[in-house]
Amino acid sequence: MIFLEANYAGIVYLFLAIMLGPPILLASIGIAYYKKKPNLSKILFILAVLYLLIGGGICGSLLMS
Repeated sequence: MIFLEANYAGIVYLFLAIMLGPPILLASIGIAYYKKKPNLSKILFILAVLYLLIGGGICGSLLMS
């Protein structure tokens, strides 16, 4: 059987997981270490924001095309 329509829902969810998964993980680790190691938590927050911006630009451009 030949499918005439492609279902790209799985790819969209994969891109969203790649785009949003690591920043959420980094931010949650940063929140967990906020009292013990404030410098580490600041670095993790900065990395989470940078990953979100860069991932949103790359994955967002792939999803829009």
